[in-house]
Amino acid sequence: MYNNQSAEEIAARIEAGEDLYLLDVREPNEWEIASIAKSEHKAMSQINEWVGELPQDREIVVFCHHGGRSAQVCHALATQAGFSQLTNMTGGIDRWSLQVDPSVKRY
Repeated sequence: MYNNQSAEEIAARIEAGEDLYLLDVREPNEWEIASIAKSEHKAMSQINEWVGELPQDREIVVFCHHGGRSAQVCHALATQAGFSQLTNMTGGIDRWSLQVDPSVKRY
């Protein structure tokens, strides 16, 4: 249905030049605190408003604070919207901050 990969694995794929669509599904107040460069912010709470805007031709890497909400979004996109190229970034932006880019603020 969807894959799970750590923040470190996603960062390595980006570094290798893979064309990934990074989708941040946290709420706006969380996004204002910290974000990952080149990611798109679309709050999980508004999924019905933006699901039609997602690319069908690229892998979508979904992330949130720790990985729970992003897993729910991956499940919904796979089962209800027919997306097949989905990856949940386990550990979320918190792990990204700890393991990939310490300049990303933790909260």
